Amino acid sequence: MIEKIEELLVEVNGFNTTSKEEIENFRIKYNGKKGVLNDFYETLKEVPNDQKKDFGQKINTLKQAVNVKLEDLKNASSSSSIILEKEDLTKPAFPLDLGSRHPINLVKNRIIEIFKSIGFAVADGPEIEDDWHNFTALNLPEYHPARDMQDTFFIEQNPDILLRTHTSSVQIRYMEENEPPIRILSPGRVFRNEAISSRSHCIFHQIEGLYIDENVSFADLKQTIQFFTTELFGKSKIRMRPSFFPFTEPSAEIDVYWGLNSETDYRITKGTGWLEIMGCGMVDPAVLKNVNIDSEKYSGYAFGMGIERITMLLYQMSDIRMFFENDIRTLEQFKTL
Repeated sequence: MIEKIEELLVEVNGFNTTSKEEIENFRIKYNGKKGVLNDFYETLKEVPNDQKKDFGQKINTLKQAVNVKLEDLKNASSSSSIILEKEDLTKPAFPLDLGSRHPINLVKNRIIEIFKSIGFAVADGPEIEDDWHNFTALNLPEYHPARDMQDTFFIEQNPDILLRTHTSSVQIRYMEENEPPIRILSPGRVFRNEAISSRSHCIFHQIEGLYIDENVSFADLKQTIQFFTTELFGKSKIRMRPSFFPFTEPSAEIDVYWGLNSETDYRITKGTGWLEIMGCGMVDPAVLKNVNIDSEKYSGYAFGMGIERITMLLYQMSDIRMFFENDIRTLEQFKTL
């Protein structure tokens, strides 16, 4: 019986084919319910005890050889099929489903491009800030009532560590480390504890600008904003309304004349034709003092806008939540932009 197993081992090791039918017949012959291996295991019961160990080892050796051969045959058959079924490599490939930039990034990049053309550079800073850079250095000391304008996410207290409420903190960090002239943009995410609705969200994106140099005037600020609105919206008519920001004095809100040429214009401007797009002002001397810049020698202006708001205007989107839902139907509309 052992001699028979030896013969079968030679047969198994010498067997080769790529035919799936022949491979299946080989499997049935050895591993089937009525196959060779099962017959040997049944025979093992009748083998004298002193021979069972050697006989059992030979059966296991045959079984292992059969399984290895089956695996090799299946791999060889698959490779052969792939070669036979391989398509013409010179044929054009299937088109790939390309992604797209998020609309917020599209608008952010466009704003940066506009201001870079007149000498602004991009500065970045941390989203987790301390009280000094987010509030105090910006002329918002502790218990200042203007802090109530921004409902803050605090991470720690004493000392206060928080999620930044504006990217003005980047401007403070930059002024601490650089001397005038300074001309920077600070884009990024900001966080405020607000109720989520179609018009507001607890996470949004800002882009703020800062220009510090000798003899910078309010007229320079207006000219810069007018250039920006013309480049981005194609509209040069703006107005500046007095406002209040702790870190600028004087301060203003900027409105651009959108017009009343359509029903949509009436809706988004509430029938006035004017749209508020940003806040701005001359940098308060107290802020310059906090970062050790001589306010007698230098002056400057700052401005800031919400990127979502600008994006909603440009693409006529009515709900800010659309930017955060990752709905593929919304994002696919920007593939060609």
